[in-house]
Amino acid sequence: MASEELDPYSRTVISVAERLTPSVASLKIGHNVRGGYTQAGGSAVVITSDGFLITSAHVVARAAKGEASFSDGSELRFEVVGRDPLSDLAVIRVTASDLVAASLGDADDLVVGQLVIAAGNPMGLSGSVTAGVVSALGRSFPTREGSAVRVVENVIQTDAALNPGNSGGALADGRAHVVGINTAVAGNGLGLAVPINDITRRIIGALMHQGRFRRAYIGIAGGHRPLPPRIAAATGRTHGIEIVEVVPGSPAARAGLRPEDLILDIDGVTVQDAADLQRRMMDSAIGRSLQLRIFRNGEVTTLGAVPEELKV
Repeated sequence: MASEELDPYSRTVISVAERLTPSVASLKIGHNVRGGYTQAGGSAVVITSDGFLITSAHVVARAAKGEASFSDGSELRFEVVGRDPLSDLAVIRVTASDLVAASLGDADDLVVGQLVIAAGNPMGLSGSVTAGVVSALGRSFPTREGSAVRVVENVIQTDAALNPGNSGGALADGRAHVVGINTAVAGNGLGLAVPINDITRRIIGALMHQGRFRRAYIGIAGGHRPLPPRIAAATGRTHGIEIVEVVPGSPAARAGLRPEDLILDIDGVTVQDAADLQRRMMDSAIGRSLQLRIFRNGEVTTLGAVPEELKV
């Protein structure tokens, strides 16, 4: 059938598939197991012509190297450059100079109902694509590395089918811009993708150049809490983070923070829940005094806390 006879939806999906397929690799990773050898796999997306690819951290969780296969039939050995299990992102590299790099978009511009295309190599089948829509935004799921737990936020939910082996592949918009990295099947025909945005670009950049991503830590546990009307009127805030636990010996403990304190803002930036606090705990906050405005015993006061690097 001639392309001009196709409907606009089909033409868009075909165009995205043609542009993305050369940029998506199939990964093969071998593991020694008790009594033999097993092979696992996933997908990855080329982000530079000189050999950098991004994938899901869980795809390469137990590997230092493996093999990447491309749609033109080429097979290249890869090495894991860096992993960040707390965002489920990883960077790998092959020796090459002429790869077709995908264009990265911005998931913050997505809207519910927008067309998205998932491209990957499920079961090693090159050029596999599925299409669907953004069915929800702002989803989250927890990740863990050692004793550290983090919530990956603003995850994209889509009904574009994700098959075994799709993890680490691309979720793209109708312009073939990669807006997410496929990470999990949520059940009932739904999939989840880690968004490509300012935060994840920083993570990817750090993995490419330092092999890891550093996070700050102050040592509190807390959650979203609405402020009493009188306090809301006095502070100009409607919600805050109520501290329920302060880790002994942590930066928060040294700063004098206590359970039942309500954090209103950090360095003048409003915080209302754990996700807001998490966004402030980037590498740039390590070793720098942060001014926390809190509500305690009917009064608003400011305390200084100096975050440490999160150890995992």
